[in-house]
Amino acid sequence: MEKVGPCNHDDARRGCNFYLNLLRASMDKVIWICIPTYNEVENLQRTTRRIWEVLPDAQILIIDDASPDGTGRLADDLARKDPRLGVLHRREKAGLGAAYLAGFREVLARGATHIVQMDADLSHNPSILPMLIDALDAHDFAVGSRLVEGGGVEGWAWYRQLISRLGNLYADWMLNLPIRDLTGGFNAYRADVLARLDDRRFETTGYGFQIELKWFALTMGFRGVEVPIVFQERELGHSKMSFAIFGEAAWRVWRLRTEAANDTTKS
Repeated sequence: MEKVGPCNHDDARRGCNFYLNLLRASMDKVIWICIPTYNEVENLQRTTRRIWEVLPDAQILIIDDASPDGTGRLADDLARKDPRLGVLHRREKAGLGAAYLAGFREVLARGATHIVQMDADLSHNPSILPMLIDALDAHDFAVGSRLVEGGGVEGWAWYRQLISRLGNLYADWMLNLPIRDLTGGFNAYRADVLARLDDRRFETTGYGFQIELKWFALTMGFRGVEVPIVFQERELGHSKMSFAIFGEAAWRVWRLRTEAANDTTKS
């Protein structure tokens, strides 16, 4: 009788995935929520409070880029009162991508098993957090998606919705990935996914980082799923989005497509 090795055939692979998912669900979860901040003093305390209302055991890392409005000082004050809060200070505003990469390194060193990306302004509804975390029982990462059934945007002007939709359509057309909301920033990753990423491959400082992160995860063979969210425009503070950030992301998408084509030609 032929001996079937582990995961050598489709049936065996499905069985391995089933038991892997059971193992993942039974493991103790060390959840870290990474929140980059720049001038978010009005939102910080509201956001941390809302997160702990739904995930009281979650730990939060604030990655502050020397906010002139005192966000970093407020974060330090809050951290002294609550051990679930950590603060990572950076010397200057150096972009979203660099902030997240620094935050990932920090929480991985602190033993995180589940890592969430989230904005500081409550445009990402904390009530979705348990669904993103639960999705990691059967997937390697979960994307809070505005573009699947049940998802959407509230409070955006028409031109901002147009920019966002065109950006996702362009990235989808160029990269042909199974995830629709490639630019979204409300995502959860298993720690082993982020631990395997090479920081040197990231080139964008703005929201193009979200596209790069999903691209590298998927092309490395990790499995993602989209969880519907409704993105809500911030109530306080100012958006960091700009045409320069949009242009940087569009250029990086073209580069990723070109690099992939070159790799295919070489192989």
